Amino acid sequence: MKSFLHFAIALFLLVATAPAFAQVDFDTKAKFAILIDAESGTAIYQKNADEPMEPASMAKLMTVAVVFNELHAGRIKPDDEFFISEHAWRAGGAASGGSTMFAKVNSKVSVMDLLRSVIIQSGNDAAIALAEGIAGSETTFANMMNELADDIGLTGSHFVNPTGLPDPKQYVTARDLAMLARYLIRQFPDEYYLFAEDSFEWNGIKQSNRNTLVDMGIGVDGLKTGHTEAAGYGSVVSTTEGGRRIIGVVHGLTSMSERAEEARKLITWGSRAFERVSAFPAGAVIAYADVYGGEEASVGLIGNGELSLYLPRGSRKCLQANVVYRAPLLPPVSQGDQIAELRVFCDDQLVQTAPLYAERDVAAGGIVRKATDALRQLALGWL
Repeated sequence: MKSFLHFAIALFLLVATAPAFAQVDFDTKAKFAILIDAESGTAIYQKNADEPMEPASMAKLMTVAVVFNELHAGRIKPDDEFFISEHAWRAGGAASGGSTMFAKVNSKVSVMDLLRSVIIQSGNDAAIALAEGIAGSETTFANMMNELADDIGLTGSHFVNPTGLPDPKQYVTARDLAMLARYLIRQFPDEYYLFAEDSFEWNGIKQSNRNTLVDMGIGVDGLKTGHTEAAGYGSVVSTTEGGRRIIGVVHGLTSMSERAEEARKLITWGSRAFERVSAFPAGAVIAYADVYGGEEASVGLIGNGELSLYLPRGSRKCLQANVVYRAPLLPPVSQGDQIAELRVFCDDQLVQTAPLYAERDVAAGGIVRKATDALRQLALGWL
């Protein structure tokens, strides 16, 4: 591995910016698109990924995220029953002409059945019932959606309803949808199976999962589709094919068939165009970070177990890597602290990141060490 990866220590503050992406030989008909590595959040491909767009029913992913949080916090239970109000029935039921659960007005439906409808059938009536059952109104629930979006770090999105029905004040970005999907997958592994269920029946009406890729045998196990006349057709998809989980978003397509094909192409390319390389064995020191005023002058940086990279096939000759950490690094440093990040590039484009951890403890040094390091850091311009 060392024969084709060059490592250099870069000393600057890590900031929360959107990662760069690899300029690769792939394109899509989608107006908006992104593909990310689920573990690191690194963008593998993107197209207009930070431009605002109408989310359509893909906004329901945030509705689901709020409901999952309420369940985990114990504020609601799966078998709690929520009322189907006249508003939920009229705005989201069969009379509305949109996707619906066909729940009866003035009936009660369990939280778990409402969730299944939102995820599988994209039921607008179910989404409104969940919002009213949790927060009393769609408006208050939308405030909860935006609060959670802020907590997750979705900087390009704003929600005004739980359904995704058109509103000029409601918008997302493809990047935010991908990061929202990543949040759902990582935070709620025990509930994620719901996204892969192929159908759901309610009121005697069986409806198939609107994400047709789930039932195609290509490894897609979620997450959500969406469509309005103005926005076109979109989808958020994920798979573990190829040895790692990737998440893709496409939007602005002209038909259901085009949506399915472009999502399939994106996710298939992402799972096959990269090769897994075992870069460093568990415990191997990848680089060293200087420790200002420490008992030791530096600390070794290691991965979390074996460090593997997923690299574009045929790209080994173009690779470089930087190790980035916050400088100056101050003691005490505890073994296992995440203190740096490995960034792997191909032709100056970021293709993967991986967290790096302290190999050992480093305590604060004595007065002589601190004075020596102070002079050295002044010379380097850190202080």
